[in-house]
Amino acid sequence: MPSSGRTAWRWRGPGTCVLLAVAAGCAGTQPATPGPAAVAVASPAEMHAIVLSAGEATDTELAVRPLRDPATADLRDQAAAQVRRGALADAAALLDQALGVAPGDPALLQERAEVALLAGDFARAAALAHRAYELGSRVGPLCRRHWAAIWQARLGEGDREAADAARANIEGCRLDRPARY
Repeated sequence: MPSSGRTAWRWRGPGTCVLLAVAAGCAGTQPATPGPAAVAVASPAEMHAIVLSAGEATDTELAVRPLRDPATADLRDQAAAQVRRGALADAAALLDQALGVAPGDPALLQERAEVALLAGDFARAAALAHRAYELGSRVGPLCRRHWAAIWQARLGEGDREAADAARANIEGCRLDRPARY
């Protein structure tokens, strides 16, 4: 059959159908416009997991661990058990009681901030984590948890600019251990 100057379309198999279906489906779509609802993409549980992973220590960094008040140890353990059960209000009450005993404990403030984050109380989570940072060592895994909690809380509030600023501070908490000779 002589060529008429046009190339003939030939069937290429099932892959052609998939390609054509995808192209047809994309033809009518428009790109999503970012807005406040598009900022918070994680659930409170996922946010909490992000905070915990930010606080994982490495072998090469300096990790400052504040002394814990023995008077709050039982309350903290009970609160952790309540968090595992999903009883966030009970956990918050126990941690608030512990904060009455040791109000300046940065680790305790951070634990309370994380319970607020889990409960979706983003403003309180950010405020508590910021207070914990102000009272804490400003280096190490706990410092990163402070900033990660603020970062996630600001995302939850829809404040992308403040979230980005908090996220930028996370790596500033990393400090290598001094060399031993």
